[in-house]
Amino acid sequence: MARIAVIGAGMGAMAAAARLAVAGHRVAVFERDATYGGAVRRLTRDGFAFDTGPGLLHLPAVYRDLFLKTGREPLESCVELSQVDPASRHLFADGTAVTLPNASRAGVLAALDEALGEGAGERWSALVGRAREAWDAMRRPLLEEPLWRDWQVLGRDPYPAVRRRGLFGRGKGPTTATLAEVARRELADPRLVALLESHAPAYGFDPRSAPASAAVLPYMEQTFGSWYPRGGVRALAEALYERCLARSVEFAFGAEVTGIVEKDGRAAGVELADGRVHDAEFVVAGLDPARLPALLGGRQPYGAEDVRPAERPEVRGTGRLTVCLALRGGREPGAAHRTVVHTPDRAAELADVFDAGPGPRTPRTRPTVTVLRPDDPTTRPDDGHEAVTLSAPVAPSGPADERDGTAAEAAADRLVEAASAAVPGLRERVLWRAVLPPATDAPVTGPALAGQEGRFLRPGNRTRIPGLYAVGGHAHPGGGLAHAGMSGALVAGLIVHGNDWHGSQ
Repeated sequence: MARIAVIGAGMGAMAAAARLAVAGHRVAVFERDATYGGAVRRLTRDGFAFDTGPGLLHLPAVYRDLFLKTGREPLESCVELSQVDPASRHLFADGTAVTLPNASRAGVLAALDEALGEGAGERWSALVGRAREAWDAMRRPLLEEPLWRDWQVLGRDPYPAVRRRGLFGRGKGPTTATLAEVARRELADPRLVALLESHAPAYGFDPRSAPASAAVLPYMEQTFGSWYPRGGVRALAEALYERCLARSVEFAFGAEVTGIVEKDGRAAGVELADGRVHDAEFVVAGLDPARLPALLGGRQPYGAEDVRPAERPEVRGTGRLTVCLALRGGREPGAAHRTVVHTPDRAAELADVFDAGPGPRTPRTRPTVTVLRPDDPTTRPDDGHEAVTLSAPVAPSGPADERDGTAAEAAADRLVEAASAAVPGLRERVLWRAVLPPATDAPVTGPALAGQEGRFLRPGNRTRIPGLYAVGGHAHPGGGLAHAGMSGALVAGLIVHGNDWHGSQ
């Protein structure tokens, strides 16, 4: 039995802690905040409740496996999960609307043909089919296995390029492409392009620079479905925390780690802000690996030939502006759980989010707004009220003015204006709202992606310092609830089976 210190109580860190505890290790978690869950938070007030981080779960198999491997109670015994159907409703700038069913390729094809015209569904389906090929190629190395030591081979994009035809295109082989180039080349219809590209900022990516393999993002949602836990995604964090406690994981909240102790060249514990030292044979860091050198007295945990966090501006993520709305009046029958109101000017939106310079500025257009309206009694005081959450991607650094109270309220007004197209009588129904500006230390980060010479990979879970491992959304295999859960599984596997372990079978 080894003593293991875990820095942070995010989803990836808790997933690792639960698995390590079941393997017989003594695990202690040190979290600087007052609660667990990382970005998975919940705002409660006057009988209303809102998820302020992720609002839906994709790839639930990751957490089903976690709960199966860490106890006798399966996930569904701890959390009431239900599929969200329809999966989403999309309102485009030209007034077109399309409602997409959950986990149904044929249903999505038919819905797109009906809303956007014959042939639209087939073009989208063909793209998703090619995304499946990319998924099959990258699933194991980017989800189920530790980052390969020869990670450079993952710099080749697995998305199959469509061969161009005609006099000048005949015989041309696959070429490197971005997601935006794939959208323009293979979808043509600007509404389909908006549908595809909108997935990228939602995961923290710029479609103009993200590799074509980012097409796996809509593939995952369409194939594995969108799921909602009763009580919100926070209920999943609560269940994982309870599972950790049941496996004797110790938690210390308000406990900031200020240093990682080294002894004989390996990690040997953590030092806390109050001067205490907790000895350990292994240290699992559930934080951005870019912060590790400061905890190691300037020592670099990754070598020059490794994927290094400081050299990865493409995966810095985006900010998220969130507006929680307490509404009078009940949710109308048949309302979609998730509606995406697309921006009237995608080029301007991308420039606002990804080309922002430092300092205050005025956004040039209304962003794409996601409207979440869960049909969940735990989110409202009674059926005569409704809790609605609005969110939109913003620049990862703010922008600075959106952290100012007045500017944040003005930005919230733009989100409410857009959401009025999705929620009948929205403005007249608002009892109160809470505006949550983007957090400076919690960007929205997406999963690792193959292609673009490896620029969209995340630092490996193994570091060059024996006994020190990285876990969570900033480490391999990247951000998102499912990927954080797999990150915990990978770290636990490396510690239990050794650094030569090659992943789940």
